[in-house]
Amino acid sequence: MRLKIQGGRPLEGVIRANGAKNSVLPILAATLINGGINILHNCPDLRDVTSAINILEHLGCKVTREGKDVIVDSTVVTRWDVPDELMREMRSSVIFLGPIIARCGRALLHTPGGCELGPRPIDLHLDALSKLGAVIENEGGAISCHAEDMRGRDIILAFPSVGATENIMLAATACRGATRIINAAREPEIEDLQQFLRKTGAAVYGAGSGEITIMGGRTSFDTEHRVMPDRIETATYLCAAAAAGGDLTVKECEPEHIGTVIEKLSDGGADISVSGRTVRIKARQRLRAMPFVRTMPYPGFPTDSQAQLMAAACVADGATVFHESIFENRYRHVSELERMGAKIKVSGRVAVVEGVSRLHGAGMMATDLRGGAAMVIAALAAEGESTIGEIHHIDRGYEKIEDALTSVGAMVTRE
Repeated sequence: MRLKIQGGRPLEGVIRANGAKNSVLPILAATLINGGINILHNCPDLRDVTSAINILEHLGCKVTREGKDVIVDSTVVTRWDVPDELMREMRSSVIFLGPIIARCGRALLHTPGGCELGPRPIDLHLDALSKLGAVIENEGGAISCHAEDMRGRDIILAFPSVGATENIMLAATACRGATRIINAAREPEIEDLQQFLRKTGAAVYGAGSGEITIMGGRTSFDTEHRVMPDRIETATYLCAAAAAGGDLTVKECEPEHIGTVIEKLSDGGADISVSGRTVRIKARQRLRAMPFVRTMPYPGFPTDSQAQLMAAACVADGATVFHESIFENRYRHVSELERMGAKIKVSGRVAVVEGVSRLHGAGMMATDLRGGAAMVIAALAAEGESTIGEIHHIDRGYEKIEDALTSVGAMVTRE
């Protein structure tokens, strides 16, 4: 499968944000803990969501999807292992480790797959779970855990890892006493997970700050929860409009979650207005270079939006400097953008993007999820036709991206 894009058409109209990929995945994993009926609204139709559902069904849960709703019946769990082929489908599959331990007292997983963005060790996850009382053996890519007496304690994270924070939150629900996560990740998706856990009866406090407290205790309430809007999807479409031009409105989003992205695009000359859960971008003129962009944990500039903003910077007047502080291999899209005529110099974690007068259509291969989105943005701004292969990467995080863009005037087809 590939996307074929005819560039040079401004984006005009309205796009509605889907549910957040990075929120629905840990919440789906959390349904294991509950042991009841869990109704999740606003679930995007993504490859990663399908992978998470496949894992739940393998473990014995009954899962049904009705449009944007996913219903998980986790009353009965019959297995505590996740086979290698399921783990390889997505990097975030490691989020099932904490819930399986909490529910079953033991777990057998394998090294997760997903985008190759450089080392993303799960040592933080394993070290934290060990401190809570889990006995872990990690040999040959197989992670075997058992926990007979897990007890809450203070866990100090060396880095505010989102995945580690979520795994600790989930495992800690099965611990005796209180667990405190110090230097916890502060992303909005952590707050969404906390809201879901509270609905199941769990006592969790502090999400959104650097310290989260979880009081151990089994949860058993049936739940109904609406997944928060996807801030990275929203940022992607804003970057697309900034690069291709036009007047685009994204509705049913949370603009405050992407304040740093809005700030950079505004600094580049885009006219952006916010009203409630709606953000509108008017990009009638060519962008200018943006101030230094350094990716940081939330509330800093998100690493998941770096590639998309870089694509917009390729057609801005002047030079924009990027510093990627989270993942060392997050510039894999650069060589593909250069095929379109982009001028980008990379040295280690720093990339200098010198805007060009125009990009030209080219054949590209998506290297990862967000890099693939950057190629789509560059193709929308380019002259002529572009093709993008390996789009399974893009499908991991964007629901029918061709339909969304076509609805606002782009010419994008899937072949």
